[in-house]
Amino acid sequence: CEGSQNVRLKRPVNIRDSLRAKLRASAPLRVAAVDAPPLVRYDAKRGTYEGIAIDVLCLIAAELGISFEIAPGRDQTVYDKLRQVQTGQADLFIPLSHSAERAEAGLFTNTFYNSYYAVIARQGSGVVLRGINDLSNYRVGYLPGAALEPLLKATVPPDRLFTFNERSSNGLFDVVRKGTVDVAVFNKDVFQEKRYHNEYFDLEVIYTVYESPRAYRFYFSKAPDHALLVDAFNRYLAAVDISASVDAHQDGERVLLERYVKQRNQRSLLLYACITGVALLAVVSVALQRHRRLTRLLNEKNRYIERQRSALHEANQKLERLTRTDSLTELPNRRSFDEGLAAAYARYRATGTPLSLLAIDVDRFKRINDEYGHLTGDSYLRSVARSLERSVDRQGAHLARYGGEEFVCLLPATPAQSACQLAEQIRRDIEQLRLPNAAATPPWVTVSVGVATVEAGDPGAETLVEVADAQLYLAKERGRNQVRAAIV
Repeated sequence: CEGSQNVRLKRPVNIRDSLRAKLRASAPLRVAAVDAPPLVRYDAKRGTYEGIAIDVLCLIAAELGISFEIAPGRDQTVYDKLRQVQTGQADLFIPLSHSAERAEAGLFTNTFYNSYYAVIARQGSGVVLRGINDLSNYRVGYLPGAALEPLLKATVPPDRLFTFNERSSNGLFDVVRKGTVDVAVFNKDVFQEKRYHNEYFDLEVIYTVYESPRAYRFYFSKAPDHALLVDAFNRYLAAVDISASVDAHQDGERVLLERYVKQRNQRSLLLYACITGVALLAVVSVALQRHRRLTRLLNEKNRYIERQRSALHEANQKLERLTRTDSLTELPNRRSFDEGLAAAYARYRATGTPLSLLAIDVDRFKRINDEYGHLTGDSYLRSVARSLERSVDRQGAHLARYGGEEFVCLLPATPAQSACQLAEQIRRDIEQLRLPNAAATPPWVTVSVGVATVEAGDPGAETLVEVADAQLYLAKERGRNQVRAAIV
């Protein structure tokens, strides 16, 4: 439980002394765990489990004074372990995403980690997905009992749907690599970690199932005392900060870089050995034969190192994208927007075509966080981002998250009337999402939009931003859920 130091409590948690005493007197929890990094990973060298879910479990167990033991059975499938909890042979399963069917057979705690399913295919396979319904055209593999199973059965014909009930998800990825199935449906974060650890560089995520987010929780059997335990867990889950644990266990890229450095050092040693070997073999009769053998070995190592170099290059490219991408919404970030604004304004000065800017802010967002929690707030921001992407579908437009609950959109070669029409479309589209917000009137999420357009002169890019921001605040002052515009 060394990893419990990666989890901190943002505020004290009050548990009745009588409940603490009752929990301390209970038998150790029998835990069924599966290999699903970064939430849970089995360390074969140490013979222990680690991960975000383990860190949280360790902290809560220590706080409540209870003990637990992870049951043996690494040769069992995920489905087998899940059934053990549902039939009372084990007390707790980690990690597990919520579904109504699972909730009927066990007790879920509140959410401590959010993720998505992804569709995984071989690189260059030619598989094209514009939506989840396109899966019906391909052979699809998945693990039985997956939360997305009902959706897959409703979408994919039975003769194209295959389950692979193995103790490790690695078998599912192997059948994709061999071409037994065209795609696999699996948790996106878990696959990304396994891709780096197991060098699945011939596989890639071709579609993320954003329309079906997965909320990962602790899953207890329906034993009589477990309802009390779930309530105690929920009190702690509402107060924990797992950001340090996420950073510690989402380590796939770091492991890849360490492996590359190790291989590079081995290459240097091998080169020195070859030079020394050639010098020695020059004085013996078998020089040519041994030289060929060493050369063949060196070529094999060089090819392997070249593959590692390509993987490192890919990781560097991804890192560059990450520095320009907002991790929550996956939209371009403030840095990317600032660069885009400078380029767009330079084009305006060169061509004289109008340049418009939309400043978009989610109304009463603080009330959403206060009423529903930050996890729901984050989910709302992702939904707003996807709606903005659908609404802003024009060449040259630059959509970005500006900060907090504010978004911006650059519209080159766009006059004021067209910019206002798009702003109104954005406002209507987000209102039609009907994301609940009981603290607002109407009781769902809305946005206010400020529009600024420069059509002549040279007021400067900063002035364009200031005018759009001023129009946004005017929309807020006049009742929210509206568009205000001005020409600079």
